[in-house]
Amino acid sequence: MNNPFEFELLHVDKHTGARRGRLHTPHGVIETPIFMPVGTQASVKTMSPDELKDCGAQIILSNTYHLHLRPGEQLIQKAGGLHKFMNWDRPILTDSGGFQVFSLASLRKLEEYGVEFRSHLDGSRQFISPEISVGIQQALGSDIMMQFDECSPYPCDYDRAKNAMHRTLRWLERCMKAKTNDHQALFGIVQGAFYGDLRIECAKEMARLDLPGFGIGGLSVGEPKEIMYDMLEQMMPYMPEKKPRYLMGVGSPDCLIEGVLRGVDMFDCVLATRVARNGTVFTHDGRLVVRNAKYAEDFTPLDPDCDCYACRNFTRGYIRHLFKAGEILALRLNSIHNIYFLTHMMSEMRQAIENDALLDWTNEFYARHGRGNW
Repeated sequence: MNNPFEFELLHVDKHTGARRGRLHTPHGVIETPIFMPVGTQASVKTMSPDELKDCGAQIILSNTYHLHLRPGEQLIQKAGGLHKFMNWDRPILTDSGGFQVFSLASLRKLEEYGVEFRSHLDGSRQFISPEISVGIQQALGSDIMMQFDECSPYPCDYDRAKNAMHRTLRWLERCMKAKTNDHQALFGIVQGAFYGDLRIECAKEMARLDLPGFGIGGLSVGEPKEIMYDMLEQMMPYMPEKKPRYLMGVGSPDCLIEGVLRGVDMFDCVLATRVARNGTVFTHDGRLVVRNAKYAEDFTPLDPDCDCYACRNFTRGYIRHLFKAGEILALRLNSIHNIYFLTHMMSEMRQAIENDALLDWTNEFYARHGRGNW
């Protein structure tokens, strides 16, 4: 294979828009649809690389904004790149830093050339442009890097959303010109807030650029889930069929299912590990808050139908005790379980798509878990 990046569309479920694919990268093959655990600062919180592999993680995401501020991309480059720095030999995707910069709101100043902002760490003045974002990501050495984009908030008026979408398109062209490393793939990001015509226009324009993949940004930012699903349904017919589609920042079990049903191939989110550290786990019977008093004398696994390390070896009562005692192991066991739950849920969906049975699988999942219990 001459091109280190190739997406194979292996099968489309004949009853839905769900896709079974395979994305080739310099650090390995990714079976899609896939959930990507988030290692914001070159670490998935509380988990080691070997534990992530044991949970079935094929690729992880790291954050350009945070790594630029600390420890700095130059240091990571001296270490041999992000893979060696964090001892992860599978694919890595880095986001552009755009979402984090635009989340700073009052701490930033937006101009056509880029964004000036103040560091959330020490208040120092910083600046990121499309060219700087690409430069940082090339120094990090990720397999997949994302364009620097302007992310609209929710709610957002039409004119602001339109301007942000067109700026994202202009910035994408600058990112493409700045990219010099053929061993990294650059994905564009479809914007347009919650206006179907803007989403479609953006998708059409990006489809002409023959990029190796496309992100879908600006969703899951506080809007009702039904609006997100509607936007996906409107834009998907205009997304290139032979390229991977990445719905950014989405990771609850129900949203993963609904995204896959609508043709999404890749997802990432901090939700699984964040709620785990707060005492909440995903189970085959819905959400479970293991810190609750009713589990004090419950000597069954977090999920009797789960085969992760936590469920094979420990009980709800023990993990609740760890939380009450302030033991770090509680956070680790819950995180291991939640990542395992999502990666294996995605594996089951891949198998169901291959068998043209995703609708049956989905109905069975919801019958047991419920639709909104996440």
